[in-house]
Amino acid sequence: MPNDQIRNSFSNKTLWDRIIIQKLSEPIVVIFLVLASLSISFIVAREGYVMGVVILCAIIALPMAYAIVVYPKFGIITLIIVSFFINLSSRFLPEPTPIGLVMDALTYLLILGFFIKNKTDKQWAYFKNPITYFILAWIGYNFFEIINPSSPSVLEWVFTIRTMGFIMLMYFVFLYHIRTREFIKLLIKLWLILEIIGAISGFQQEHFGLFGFENEWLHRFPERYKLLFIGGHLRKWGIFSDPVVYAYNMVAAALLCIALMFGPFKSNRKILLGLMAAFFLTVMLYSGTRASYVIIPAGLSMLFILKFNKSALVLAIFCAVLFAIVIRVPTSNPTLARFQSAFRPSKDASFEERAKNQERIKPYILSHPIGGGLGSVGVWGQRFAPNSYLAQFPPDSGYVRVAVELGWIGLLLYCIFNFVILYKGIQYFYLIRDPLLKSYCLGMILFIFAFDVGNFPQQALVQYPSNIMFYLAMALLNVMMRLDIQQRKLTPAANGQV
Repeated sequence: MPNDQIRNSFSNKTLWDRIIIQKLSEPIVVIFLVLASLSISFIVAREGYVMGVVILCAIIALPMAYAIVVYPKFGIITLIIVSFFINLSSRFLPEPTPIGLVMDALTYLLILGFFIKNKTDKQWAYFKNPITYFILAWIGYNFFEIINPSSPSVLEWVFTIRTMGFIMLMYFVFLYHIRTREFIKLLIKLWLILEIIGAISGFQQEHFGLFGFENEWLHRFPERYKLLFIGGHLRKWGIFSDPVVYAYNMVAAALLCIALMFGPFKSNRKILLGLMAAFFLTVMLYSGTRASYVIIPAGLSMLFILKFNKSALVLAIFCAVLFAIVIRVPTSNPTLARFQSAFRPSKDASFEERAKNQERIKPYILSHPIGGGLGSVGVWGQRFAPNSYLAQFPPDSGYVRVAVELGWIGLLLYCIFNFVILYKGIQYFYLIRDPLLKSYCLGMILFIFAFDVGNFPQQALVQYPSNIMFYLAMALLNVMMRLDIQQRKLTPAANGQV
């Protein structure tokens, strides 16, 4: 009897207790740890603190890498969090530091974990949907571009496919590993918390000034300061890479909150979501990004179409009147004046300049059906083929960039791809019966639509975390439809509040 009690007591110990008692107390382990600590101390004393930082990073990175591969949910959460803070961390480092390699490593590890898991748990049915087929077609077309005869350098393709192609593969990782309502709930909450942190950062920059490291980063290059200081007002960027990414994320987060207000939530949560949406839209103005202002009525129009009823009609009329007043009211406030100018493009010099650039590049697009090669414009074009015609062209628009790099054939495929995503998302929205999943689906549709619209005046999907969250939203559309079908087979959809 005493032996049974001892055995039961031991089995109830936590995993950490077992590690401490059974593993770390072994003499060989103690000897190893002592020798390792002495070796590390000797190396740091001889090589300097830099080697100590490298060793510390390795000690942290190896268990993290193992956890990301073996526990994909942990890996997905880590990827999302890092994508939001990767640009903030770069503020503390020298300008040429390849901080993007961290995101590359995370994506490679998640892809590795996906293939390892898929060897024993083959769920090919998860991938049988039109969105998946078009993603595969789009990735295949981008790989075909490696033989584009108009491309001045293959290195442009290599560096672009590294950041674009592998990020797109996250769609398959999300689609495969997200399998429960609870995990979707967790991701949505995490998403909104991270957006709130970004919004607070922008609020702090506007009303309390920049932190020392932010100010140093701003003045590191004179061109950066000139670009961000416009009309007597410094454009804010929060924790993101630039004001455009900041503004787009704030608008998309606001639309997500508004969509969730139509879900089966209690009144206090709906009020909180409404306040969050208002906060997101307010701090978005600090970015001075006029393209984001146009996304607001576009996103709300999509919402009113999908949720057309008496309440939506009243809200639509209220928003239309409010917008008309804000756009027309006389003001001396530079932030509000910049907002109003977004709806008067004929008086905007930058808009006219972009229109001229697009008109100038049209003949090239029409004469190059598969474009000038992936990565031929922008940073990689200037780095690997600085004297080429496309390296000097400012694409501005995401769609224009696709047309220039991948040709009018690529642009047609890209537009069909985006149409299919929205088409299937709207179809799923009307098919899903579960109220909670339905509200999440509405939020993903508005998020995707916002970035589709925002991708015309700016390049909306080339920076973190926008690209990661876009592919997450795409995957969630299919996941929520799949979960709703599974739930219908088991029990009727719940209609209670959460």
